[in-house]
Amino acid sequence: MALPDVPTILIVDDDEDIRALLGDYLRGAGFEVRTAADGKGMRRALAYGAISLVVLDLMLPGEDGLSLCRALRAESTLPIIMLTARSAVVDRIIGIEMGCDDYLVKPFDPRELLARIRSVLRRSGEHLAPAEYKRVSRYRFAGWVLEVSSRNLMDPEGMVVPLSGVEFRLLTALLSRPQRVLTRNQLMQATQRRDADPLDRGIDIRVSRLRQLLREDAREPALIRTVYGEGYMLAVEVAAE
Repeated sequence: MALPDVPTILIVDDDEDIRALLGDYLRGAGFEVRTAADGKGMRRALAYGAISLVVLDLMLPGEDGLSLCRALRAESTLPIIMLTARSAVVDRIIGIEMGCDDYLVKPFDPRELLARIRSVLRRSGEHLAPAEYKRVSRYRFAGWVLEVSSRNLMDPEGMVVPLSGVEFRLLTALLSRPQRVLTRNQLMQATQRRDADPLDRGIDIRVSRLRQLLREDAREPALIRTVYGEGYMLAVEVAAE
């Protein structure tokens, strides 16, 4: 889905003060903003018109942020930034596994959220796609097809498998360099435009999630292989068209 000329941010948070504060701040930064207090309000806002990115609070009445993130990711690649409590480390990991593109721990400075929104929108490829993505329209590998422009990953039966923005960039990085070992730092740069922290296992979590989407046997993965002490490698032939 193409982003509108002026990006529209949907803030989903049950705290009215936070919605008002972030809404005013992001409008002042040049964004269109919609707000919702819960999952029902989020769905109404999404049905109303194009949304560029969702800022989604973890702790919501009714359906929580993780359930809503799972539902969003099942039907779209819409960028998602999760807002979490400082103590919710496990929930942040689950959020990454479910496909959120970034997370921010409460309390936070609105300037940091603004920086993360801009970064995720740049990485999403809708405003500015990396040159290597533009030169290839699709990748074929092991019966799978990745359509670059639509970001549709199709399984060997032709069914579409939804990808988050980070999963799309991770898979594209591997497909563009088949049968070559890519370090965790290279994959972090390709997916999040920053170097990997030695203690950050985010890439490992993303690779594990991608393997699940590709229906890999976790004990003996045939597509994405772990090269111990070095990184990961896409171990099959790839046709780029």
